[in-house]
Amino acid sequence: MPAIARTKYLRMTPRKVRIVGNQIRGMGVQAAIDYLKFCRRRAARPLFKLLKSALANASQKGQMDLDNLYVKELSINAGPTMKRWMPRARGMATQILKRTSHVTVVLDER
Repeated sequence: MPAIARTKYLRMTPRKVRIVGNQIRGMGVQAAIDYLKFCRRRAARPLFKLLKSALANASQKGQMDLDNLYVKELSINAGPTMKRWMPRARGMATQILKRTSHVTVVLDER
């Protein structure tokens, strides 16, 4: 029975989160935590918190061996986009897209 954790409406573009997410997909949980702890990208912090949450969910179930867990699935999807406007030269305006992400982590035993 896999352990699942989700975060929705993360105020970061999915493209930037996927760069870090692709690195930890398929890793063991401890190796993924170590990678995220020392990764310098801004997307590593929310993924670190989400992975710790999934680990806590697995420990609450009580049926899993926490030492044998690995990141089975990691999906990063686009959430809703906030649209804002910025004034530009000659009375024009430019649209600014503030993108969000939905991230799901599934942990399972090997």
